Amino acid sequence: MSDPARDQIRLTEIFVSLQGESTTVGLPTVFVRLTGCPLRCGYCDTAYAFHGGEMTALADVIDTVRSYGVAHVTVTGGEPLAQPNVLPLMTRLCDEGFKVSLETSGAIDVAGVDSRVKKVVDIKTPGSGEVARNLWSNLKLCGVDDEIKFVLCDRQDYDWACLKCDELGLWDAPSEVLFSPCAETLPARTLADWIVADRLRVRLQIQLHKYLWGDEPGR
Repeated sequence: MSDPARDQIRLTEIFVSLQGESTTVGLPTVFVRLTGCPLRCGYCDTAYAFHGGEMTALADVIDTVRSYGVAHVTVTGGEPLAQPNVLPLMTRLCDEGFKVSLETSGAIDVAGVDSRVKKVVDIKTPGSGEVARNLWSNLKLCGVDDEIKFVLCDRQDYDWACLKCDELGLWDAPSEVLFSPCAETLPARTLADWIVADRLRVRLQIQLHKYLWGDEPGR
């Protein structure tokens, strides 16, 4: 007999909005937010996805995504890779012709992610409280279509991130590097001034959705 759990995933919500982050910022996007995360970053704005959710068939997820009529899909969390069935889900979404991106904490191996999926991989800074969870081997699996993201809480995080970019050769890596200010502790203009002063080869990322809708879930 088949095991229904193999074709299901624990889902917090599916909604359509504008992409608020990454190089596709501003584009209408369907967000598939999965439940659960093994990390507890101090600045997390989706703690409501840590628990609960509903077991949902992958086919139903895909049907719901299709119903929105939007080309871009972002799989997020929580931490999506904490659920093994996210891998076949993303492959099936790619097979359907969607442009799929994955937002991941960088603490779980990305080797099994379909090559057609854009990986947005976090590097956790000291200010996150989860710096020890970084799985550095993930960076070797990031290519030209992927992105490496630092969320910075303060000047210490900024200096640490610059040192890591030097140490890991990220300035010349194929993946784009994103520096994003923690909305609660680091003004975006301050980070912009630092980037300009140091002539950094990074993209400043501001969370567009927060400027438009605040921390309202499902936006």
